[in-house]
Amino acid sequence: MRRLQVLLCSGSACQSAGALEVKKALVEALTELGLTDEVQIVETGCMGPCELGPILLVYPEGAYYVRVKPKDAREIAQEHFLKGRLVRRLLWTGPTPEPRTIPFFARQKKVVLANCGQIDPERIEEYIAVGGYEALAKALTRMTPEEVIAEVTRSGLRGRGGAGFPTGRKWQAVREAPGKPKYVICNGDEGDPGAFMDRAILEGDPHSVLEGMAIAAYAVGAEKGYIYVRAEYPLAVKRLEVALAQARKYGLLGPRIFDTDFSFDVELRIGAGAFVCGEETALIASIEGRRGEPRPRPPYPAQVGLFGQPTLINNVETFANIRHIILNGGAWFAQMGTATSKGTKVFALAGQVRNTGLVEVPMGITLRELIFDIGGGVPEGRRFKAVQIGGPSGGCLPETLLDVPIDYESLKEYGAIMGSGGVIVLDDSSCMVNVAKFFLEFTADESCGKCVPCRVGTRLMLGILERIVRGEGREEDLLELERLAQLVREASLCGLGQTAPNPVLSTLRYFREEYWAHIRDKACPAGVCPDLLHYDILAEACRACDLCRRACPTGAVQGTPRHPPYRIVQELCIRCGACLDACPFGAVVKRPGRKG
Repeated sequence: MRRLQVLLCSGSACQSAGALEVKKALVEALTELGLTDEVQIVETGCMGPCELGPILLVYPEGAYYVRVKPKDAREIAQEHFLKGRLVRRLLWTGPTPEPRTIPFFARQKKVVLANCGQIDPERIEEYIAVGGYEALAKALTRMTPEEVIAEVTRSGLRGRGGAGFPTGRKWQAVREAPGKPKYVICNGDEGDPGAFMDRAILEGDPHSVLEGMAIAAYAVGAEKGYIYVRAEYPLAVKRLEVALAQARKYGLLGPRIFDTDFSFDVELRIGAGAFVCGEETALIASIEGRRGEPRPRPPYPAQVGLFGQPTLINNVETFANIRHIILNGGAWFAQMGTATSKGTKVFALAGQVRNTGLVEVPMGITLRELIFDIGGGVPEGRRFKAVQIGGPSGGCLPETLLDVPIDYESLKEYGAIMGSGGVIVLDDSSCMVNVAKFFLEFTADESCGKCVPCRVGTRLMLGILERIVRGEGREEDLLELERLAQLVREASLCGLGQTAPNPVLSTLRYFREEYWAHIRDKACPAGVCPDLLHYDILAEACRACDLCRRACPTGAVQGTPRHPPYRIVQELCIRCGACLDACPFGAVVKRPGRKG
């Protein structure tokens, strides 16, 4: 047995930060010091705090090293691995290295993410060693399909893909639906900007998803499954391919699993990058080889789904919960969360927050606890302004609603949704009109175009927002925005179109004064919209160093070196900000409103 085990975060974020180069440097240092037989390096999935990668977690000490560079490898190997002395400058916090003492982890409750960052996702033996496939064995050998569904129903688990439909009810509907064969589909088409929950689960613990799918197939009477993953997730696809091959080799997928009459296998399908394919009927069409477009419901996929047969569709996180429910019981799961929103939820925390990354918390935690206690709040010198939750279909909630609990009903009441779990924190440098425009640009571009309300309505709304941020808005535009938003919401064919107006409606509800500033004052209070701001040079601060003039691409900055002050000709200025970036003395300032 090795004396030390080094867990190296090897999710997509850490790999992009250089984790594989760190591993190479560590291996070279261990070889040079003769420690290869004493120290084991294990590549894992995402550990959570993505901004701090590459990350090393060293056991038995539990030392948590962050932002490790290849040049640090020899120091870690020599000081810690050889001499037993922690390299404190690389530890995340304080003199105590234990991860559980770090605030980012202390408030979390890891169920779905329990294995992520702890095991090698490409070794089925490590998954089995921590109880992997025990739930499948229990379901197949000690439970009837009806008992499995009853346990899932008792847990109160709701679909984690966004809609929050009760999982047990969906499973029961598929089981009762007439017709054979039946299918199970895992929706891994995660397309929300800023969301990476499903990607991290598939990269860090792919077998938990396959096990959940197999249990679901047993419960509803299916023998074939499909897992649909975005092509933009190459590492997740690679690790799924490895997991599928290993599960088949071990007889955990295929015929007569655990020597029972139950047979089940899974086929991997790669999505073509269409956001609308996250909608279940469009996803089905894509798997069938057709254009990914939604269709009217009913009939629902539970009755008429893939190839016209009864089909169960759940997302990655939903399936990853199943093994825990079967092993520990539905009542155990139901103890976590709120009366109507049970269990935990995985969130991708992004934006203007100190600790970005992947977190898992009990349902019912407040936005304040998530953003400030776990996320560490906004960076120094800025003020919290809003949180956008639920992706392009979600809403923007202001500071006054930070104590709202995170559950399906509460968020909906205030104009947002849980969505798949994307949380984007915005500080006072954000323009809320521009934020609404950003998300509407996304949904308008990603509309499949099948129904007129979504195809035309989102474009009309976007045109109004573009006019407002250019300073050409009219007072009647706000009423027209609200009218169009209601029309798109009520008449669109699928859930993606029906929720597309949420960012606009929520910003109108909570940040209406910013719209009025753009329309009446022709100013962007946050100084974001280029047509509604201008740059000035402070005479008392200008040193006439000439850096701003040389950086200006249009000749708008004028003056003579060593003869202050310089000035900006507003008619020539294109508001690119090059002069602001170039000035080392703080003489160039950005001001809201037009000038000249």
